[in-house]
Amino acid sequence: MRTEHRHFDHFDNPLSGVRNLGILAHVDAGKTTVTERILYVTGATYKRGEVHDGTTVTDFDSQERDRGITIFAAAVSCDWDGHRINVIDTPGHVDFSDEVERSLRVLDGAIAVFDAVAGVEPQSESVWRQADRYGVPRIAFVNKLDRTGADLDLAVESIRKRLHTVPLVVQLPIGQEDGFVGVVDLLRMRSLVWSEGCDTFEDGPVPEALRDEACRRRRLLEEAVAELHPTALEEFCAESTLSAQTLATALRDLTLAGDAVVVLCGSAYRNRGIEPLLEAAVAYLPSPLDVPAVRGTVDGSVQERVADPAAPFAALVFKVNSTATGRLTYLRVYSGTIGKGEAVLDVEARRTERIGRILRVQADRHAEVERAVAGDIVAVVGVKAARTGATLCTPAAPLILEPPRVADPVVSVAVEARRSIDTDRLVSALARLVEEDPSLRVRTDRETGQTVLSGMGELHLEVAAEKMRRAHGLDVSVGRPQVAYRETVSRGVSGLVYRHVKQDGGAGQFAHVVLDAQPLEEAGLDGNGNGNGNGNGDGSAVDFVFRSTVVGGRVPAEYVRAVEAGCRDALAEGPLGGHPVTGLRVTLTDGATHSKDSSEMAFRTAGRLALREALRACAMVLLEPVAEVTVTMPDDAVGGVLGDLAARRGRISGSTARAGTAVITATVPLAELFGYASRLRSRTQGRGTFTSRATGYAPVPSGVLSGMPSR
Repeated sequence: MRTEHRHFDHFDNPLSGVRNLGILAHVDAGKTTVTERILYVTGATYKRGEVHDGTTVTDFDSQERDRGITIFAAAVSCDWDGHRINVIDTPGHVDFSDEVERSLRVLDGAIAVFDAVAGVEPQSESVWRQADRYGVPRIAFVNKLDRTGADLDLAVESIRKRLHTVPLVVQLPIGQEDGFVGVVDLLRMRSLVWSEGCDTFEDGPVPEALRDEACRRRRLLEEAVAELHPTALEEFCAESTLSAQTLATALRDLTLAGDAVVVLCGSAYRNRGIEPLLEAAVAYLPSPLDVPAVRGTVDGSVQERVADPAAPFAALVFKVNSTATGRLTYLRVYSGTIGKGEAVLDVEARRTERIGRILRVQADRHAEVERAVAGDIVAVVGVKAARTGATLCTPAAPLILEPPRVADPVVSVAVEARRSIDTDRLVSALARLVEEDPSLRVRTDRETGQTVLSGMGELHLEVAAEKMRRAHGLDVSVGRPQVAYRETVSRGVSGLVYRHVKQDGGAGQFAHVVLDAQPLEEAGLDGNGNGNGNGNGDGSAVDFVFRSTVVGGRVPAEYVRAVEAGCRDALAEGPLGGHPVTGLRVTLTDGATHSKDSSEMAFRTAGRLALREALRACAMVLLEPVAEVTVTMPDDAVGGVLGDLAARRGRISGSTARAGTAVITATVPLAELFGYASRLRSRTQGRGTFTSRATGYAPVPSGVLSGMPSR
């Protein structure tokens, strides 16, 4: 039996019945199982897939099935109660957070899944912050209530404390741990009970033993909603209670505004709690009509496009995938309508593409459709060159949409083909990898001539190398991982004078500049050089600021811009080891020009050479990437784990103990985590696990500087 719902029975606009949702969580919280049960309950599949059997729809890649984790974001579609729900199952491992970033850019809402035993875990926190940046409304699903040690209240409290949001719990579990059989719906004050081995639930009255607790929790829910919602507050003051209709409306308003998060619970593995989760998703999460109009730029001016099939076509490419049958380009259509055979413009590339086929995506299966309209998430065939982040639009109405952010890689390995005859194939395979995953970077080391592949972590690079072996049939060798160091200024210089004069016949070059180079504390660095090295730690901040205080026109504006460009060129290699420089403020304070010999090229060269000289005069600090590590182990293994973390230069930041299990949180240099999984298993006799998430950059202690590599 399914619950009734008050909203969205009939749609004046078909877009009201569309939901574009993501499933977000820490690794092993149950995201993929939740997605599988959604597909099963909605009738999109007729058999429940299991992660441990490798039979899930969304984890279709052979590496995902071998490793038992989600690696690539997968899109699926289903129908529920007259709604079209497009779901993207995202990875939970920190190394693949860029996949989450690209997905969140095109989603309207999300379901955040939490483990009822562990509560908010490190990557749960990271994906939550990613969703915050894009303003994606969320509801929460506390999963695995059938596990030993599951506690809904503790999980909800961790949501409140660690995510700094207001959780509004709308269900009460019936039974604990292995005895969990259903939930009480606190809005309707009805019980939903699933029988063992049965795919449907029974809707009945609240069990007598839980009536008082259900009434108490309903009252707490009403009070919490009344505090946040003005209309609900008026009714609460007048009636001393809230109707189910008022509660539902207020919960939707609060969810869309991001002022609170609705919390549901269940056990996806045992198929309990999925139907109410779907009802909540269509009731509380937004349709394309409920989110603000997408904003883009045209010739420097900002324009908006509403979600209207009749508006000019505009779509964002958020994923590119090469398959055996051709190149698939995944689009989120924000406005307009596109049909097969129509031409679209890749605005930034200034290239016209033609849409060959339009596909409704079901993970690795596709169904061809005639057209795609605003609000759709589809894949298209025929687009040959559009990259992730590109805007495709009607040629007559160009628009550039904001692309998803791409994080800087932190780990690098040298790769080479074992057979010299495969060198060209390796170059082609690497280009294909970078096209599909923009968080991968490829460069050639100038000193060694080696090809260097950089990514977000050790596992990220392992997966990339294995993909070359499996998909491209290449036998490649991979070197030991190296982390991406940065250099920053701890004490700057002022008034550095640099004169660039070059005369070799004909017009010469002349540029005179005076620079100040100082630490940029706004980049997230404190007085000791501590910090993340990229500003706010979210990939969005500024790590270099340039300004000019030149007066009287001594340096014309076009030459000031050339000096800035030269300074940015100089940031590529610092004086300590040739690593990129971050956290720097440069001020052009004075300069001089020559009537004939000054040019933009001369001032760009002067800016580059002047900043290099300034950096050599500054006190520099080498920064290394660090990660927050959460280690879970038996009580009797704590001593050995603490000693090993100390040997890896880890700084312990917290520890908790619960039911014979200890959890230690520490900040550890990323370079020291290579191979840690094997070491931890050895220390704990296979009973220890750990998770990590990159937290930024920190200074390298002077005692270990001698062993640091140059770029």
